[in-house]
Amino acid sequence: MPLLKTISGIRGTIGGMQDEGLLPLDILSFVSAFLQLRKQNAGSGPVVIGRDARISGEMIDHLITGILMSQGTDVINLGLSTTPTVEMAVTHHKAIGGIIITASHNPGNWNALKFLTEKGEFISEKEGEQLKELAKTGIFEYVTADKLGKHIVDNEAIERHIQNICALPHVDVQAISAAGFTVAYDAVNSTGGIAIPLLLTALGVHDVAGIFTEPTGIFQHNPEPLPEHLGDLSRFVVETKSHVGFVVDPDVDRLAIICENGEMFGEEYTLVAVADYILSHKKGSTVSNLSSTQALKDVTERAGCQYFASAVGEVNVVAKMKECKAVIGGEGNGGIIYPELHYGRDALVGIALFLTHLAKSGKKCSALRDSYPSYFIAKKKITLSPDMNVKNILSGIKDRYKTYPLNDIDGLKIIFEKDWVHLRSSNTEPIIRIYSESDSVAKAEKLAGKIMADIGEILLER
Repeated sequence: MPLLKTISGIRGTIGGMQDEGLLPLDILSFVSAFLQLRKQNAGSGPVVIGRDARISGEMIDHLITGILMSQGTDVINLGLSTTPTVEMAVTHHKAIGGIIITASHNPGNWNALKFLTEKGEFISEKEGEQLKELAKTGIFEYVTADKLGKHIVDNEAIERHIQNICALPHVDVQAISAAGFTVAYDAVNSTGGIAIPLLLTALGVHDVAGIFTEPTGIFQHNPEPLPEHLGDLSRFVVETKSHVGFVVDPDVDRLAIICENGEMFGEEYTLVAVADYILSHKKGSTVSNLSSTQALKDVTERAGCQYFASAVGEVNVVAKMKECKAVIGGEGNGGIIYPELHYGRDALVGIALFLTHLAKSGKKCSALRDSYPSYFIAKKKITLSPDMNVKNILSGIKDRYKTYPLNDIDGLKIIFEKDWVHLRSSNTEPIIRIYSESDSVAKAEKLAGKIMADIGEILLER
């Protein structure tokens, strides 16, 4: 699999010949280039690194540590951690940047480098382009033995993260504790198995049951927290008579929820529910990306506030949130971004805010879900072959639907009377993603199928 260099980081499969995946030489060039840019943009200082539990993480950790030290930079190593924990640790340590070793929802043979600024936020598209160009040169300076950087271990970052969550004004530990919740969770054998039990204990949840909790990196199911992968947790929630079930991806920045009856709350509705709770206490705008459910817009406007859409990608959502001074935002993949804590997707703060909302509502989880507008999103994808031209495909679709309202800030979104469809190239895989939304599963599937058929016709024409 060729190396993917996108706004979401440098990502690929492990092993193979050069240009076939994420290899040591790639790590050397990109980490060296990243450090050079960070020194130019933020001055001198340490770099924070942390990783999820996938098998290749330890090897990449050693490589990155050596590269940074060889350029005279101190490394603050969190070891097994979560993406939001690393983001917060960057600012805590006043570092010039951070590197997260995680391929997020990708299968176990994938890994990736995600690069952070001194603010603990993902680097911009502009800096990402600079990084790629600089990495091509291979011209970097390394220090002599007496000037090597130091390796510093930080074992307290997750606990600090949790303490900061519990101290938030809209996280009510007393209400959660008084509710007497039984909570189940699925950590997909990654670092959620470390962080989630610590969080739930700190929130006053005393009855906790988990599956796939050991951070071995051996994923027992597809690690993307989609309904088709969550059957084990669904059954476990019912068996344990839990009030709610939580599942995260390997780096704990996406959160999906299972209701007490084993039904899916819906990953799109994680953000909707948390935003509804926040807006009931603090008025302000909300933001999600173009591929996220319109239910967030409905909930926001019901609260008398304004909703904004951004291009897909966390860095784009964050930029729009700052521009609109949003009080809450995120992505429909279960990504909660809560600025009062930090500007990054964070499943842990999502759990804390959702449990507070559930406790104060006095409702069962399924009843809380039923209180929101019901939309259904069909998610399809087309694998790209070398002869497929994405621009030509989007141009052909745009021409076919030119009489409808269109948004082309990120791929192409077609807005029908009550429905929409969004086509775009993935930031993480060599595919075109096709998302469609309607008020029924059948309508959403039919709309997505129509667009896929249109693409097939366009490919035949060209």
